[in-house]
Amino acid sequence: MSREFRRAMPLLPISMVMQLTELTARQIRYYEEHKLIEPARSEGNRRMFSLDDVDALLEIRELLDQGINMAGIKKVFDMRKTNNVKSSNNLSISDAELRSILREEMQQAQIMQKSSLRQGDLSRFFPMKSE
Repeated sequence: MSREFRRAMPLLPISMVMQLTELTARQIRYYEEHKLIEPARSEGNRRMFSLDDVDALLEIRELLDQGINMAGIKKVFDMRKTNNVKSSNNLSISDAELRSILREEMQQAQIMQKSSLRQGDLSRFFPMKSE
């Protein structure tokens, strides 16, 4: 049995997923409604989640904590489904794509009157001017 097959097996009920992800049942159903996860259904029509579903929920929670909205999260997940973005182990994007992503993030942060998370990351590459 391959690792991918085992990770895709629906094993966990929603109560266990709630404990693992620290999300409410309503939040989990909301993400399912938006097609970010697709849990299997048991004979009794109960949701059964795979480890892949749990990983996706944890990633959604992390992206939300970083300030990315649902539209952005959907875009990330859609890009993965269409193979425009490879898995995190093999992520490769061009310089132009990276600049475009950073520009969009900073524009969104400016609109929301917040500093971009990336802005702090990039500051270490540019020395501060001494007064």
